[in-house]
Order: sequence, then structure tokens, then C-alpha cells
Amino acid sequence: MIVSLRDLRAAAAPGATAEALRGLSLEIRRGEQLALIGSSGAGKTSLLQALACAVPPLSGTLTLFGTDPWSMSTGARQRLRGRLFLAPQVPPLPPRQRVVTAVLAGRLPAQSLWASLCTLWSPREAATAHAALTTLDLGDKLWERVDRLSGGERQRVGLARALVADADLWLIDEPLSALDPARAEQVIDSLTAAARSADRTLVCSLHQVEVARRRFPRIVALRDGVIVYDGAASAFTDAQVSALYGTSGLADASAAEPSEDGNHALRPLHEVPVAIICR
Repeated sequence: MIVSLRDLRAAAAPGATAEALRGLSLEIRRGEQLALIGSSGAGKTSLLQALACAVPPLSGTLTLFGTDPWSMSTGARQRLRGRLFLAPQVPPLPPRQRVVTAVLAGRLPAQSLWASLCTLWSPREAATAHAALTTLDLGDKLWERVDRLSGGERQRVGLARALVADADLWLIDEPLSALDPARAEQVIDSLTAAARSADRTLVCSLHQVEVARRRFPRIVALRDGVIVYDGAASAFTDAQVSALYGTSGLADASAAEPSEDGNHALRPLHEVPVAIICR
């Protein structure tokens, strides 16, 4: 098991005490691909941050690769982070940096200090960066400066970092927010195909529900920091989408029976009324 959460409660940022995640229990196996969906503020980014060991749990447990990262020393936890890659919605790309260097930064956690410094001055794996950029239709931008790219191109450079990273778990936050629909389809196809080919585990937050339903086998839906759906993407109905995003009238969620771990007890999908998809 790559990821295991048990009644996890966590804040949105280190040092905060307000719960952004409220009693989450979740398991993710090696090689799985799942989409996180939910309205803005539902907890998608907070969950990715928790999985990336950026925010310690307030309570409950988080297990990554069979171990509790917060029981480790700081150095050991940092090495564990080298086995995962978090791609934020807005990638932190220095504007005057060359694209090739920005992409190869995805390999830094697996490199020695000397190799990392050499990469900054003289990229030695330009072919690796070029292959990743070509996958995302950016091969001609290899030697461009970051500040000469469009917003959508910068977002794809951030995703190219994931493709070159020597990481077992990819945590991708809103990768399509700056892309037009046609480009979004191409990027998500490339991302899922690359993860499948390399046997990476992919957790991707999306606002594009139809993309999630078509391109991912599993959907985890959040509302107000709580998992309200975890199941097959193909079985997530239009009525459930409307309930999740509040586009139809929602009944009192008290009809939902909590499971022993505190989450909603998700009955077989054909039996789940729209009214209890959300809290």
C-alpha cells in the first residue's frame, strides 16, 4: 500500500489549527490513478499537501510506503519525500531560468549536491528534459527562458518536472487550470499514460469532472474536508455530480450513516441517494 490514512485531521498550512481535512480514511495502492474532485475549498489541495508531508496531522495517522513520516527524523522524512513529487497548480519557476533547467529540477531530490549544482550551471540531461517536454508538446521550448512562456506553457513545464522525477507517487494539483479544453485532454492523456508506463501512482485534483470521469478509473470526492464519495469513476452519476457541487437541492445529510472510521458509509453505488453524497 502506497498511502493509508486513518481518521486523518489536518490543517491547510503548518502551524494552523483550523481543520481543513476532517477525519479522512483512504487507501491507495501502487500504480493506482485517482482523481480528487470537489468545489473550491473542499480540501483537495490540503489533502495533496498532507500526502506530500508538507503539513503534519492534527490527529489520526498517515502512512506512506508503509511507514509514518511524522515519526521519522527530519532527515529521514526528507529522504522519504524524494519518493514523491508534488506539482502545485502554479509551479514555482524562476522567471530568468531556462526551461531545460526548470524541468530537470524535478530530478534534484534523487541527485547528490554536486550533481545538483552541476545541473544548474550546465544541464547534463537535456535529452531527458526534451523527451518530457515533447510528451507535452513543448519540445521546441527546451532552451527558452521561463519568463517568455505563456501561463499554460509554464503549467506544462511544471508537469514535465513530474515526468522526469524519480518518484513513485505523483501528486498533481489542478494541472489543467490554465489550458484550453483540447490541450487539457492531450495533457491528461499524456500524464496518465506516462504514469501507467512507469508504474507510478497518480493522485490528481481536478475541477473538470467530465475529464475525471473519462480518464481516471477512481474518483474521490470531497466536500468541506470530508470524503463523500470513493469509488469507480464510471459509476459517478450526473445526479451525484449535481449533489456534490450544489447545483440541485440538497437534503439534510444526516441520513448518511457514518462508518466505524468516521467517514460516510458508502453503500453500493446504485443504492446511494443523491441527498447523501454530500454533507
